[in-house]
Formats: sequence, structure tokens, C-alpha cells
Amino acid sequence: MTFFLRHLLRQISGHLIVLLDNGKTHRSDSIVDLLSRTSRLHLEPFPPYAPELNPDEGVWNHLKKTLANGRPDTKNELMDVLSDEICRIAASQNLLRGCIKQSDLPSFFP
Repeated sequence: MTFFLRHLLRQISGHLIVLLDNGKTHRSDSIVDLLSRTSRLHLEPFPPYAPELNPDEGVWNHLKKTLANGRPDTKNELMDVLSDEICRIAASQNLLRGCIKQSDLPSFFP
């Protein structure tokens, strides 16, 4: 997680707000250390249970709808189908924006 945040800080100038769940990895000593050394990084936790605020829910809902009628024969085939669809979502700004917009987060899109 720390590596990812440092990468974001190198790629994005100005203040960076990252929304996180309440996982233990997001409160590790290395994260606390990074926050103490970086004034432009702001970590904001989601409430303990608030799926309506989590854009990930849009991704999972899209995957469930897209893959609902599939019938992979093997675990490997299932993983291939999931991987392909996740890559398709990741490559589509429209799908990603839709997942963010469907949440009850305040809008930050123009």
C-alpha cells in the first residue's frame, strides 16, 4: 500500500485525497510514517459499513450483471473471464465514472 501511495504522489501534483476502507493495512506503521512526512496526502476512511458510498460496489454489480449467465467449466476459465472483464472495466473511463457516479459520494466530476 505504501508503494502505491508513493507512486501516486510522484504521478499527481498537488493535494491527493485517497478514500480507504478500514482495513488494517491502511493503518500500518509505514502508512503512518508516510503521512507524517507528506503534507499533501490525505487519507479519508469510509464509514465501517457504507456500501452506498463505495464505488467498488458499482464494479462488483457490473461484474455480477455481466457474468450472471456464464457457465465456466473450470476454475481457470472463471478466472480468465473475470480477469478479462475487470481489464475491460479498468480500460473504460465511462464504466469507471459510472461506478463512481452511482455511489452517494459528492460529485467531483465537471
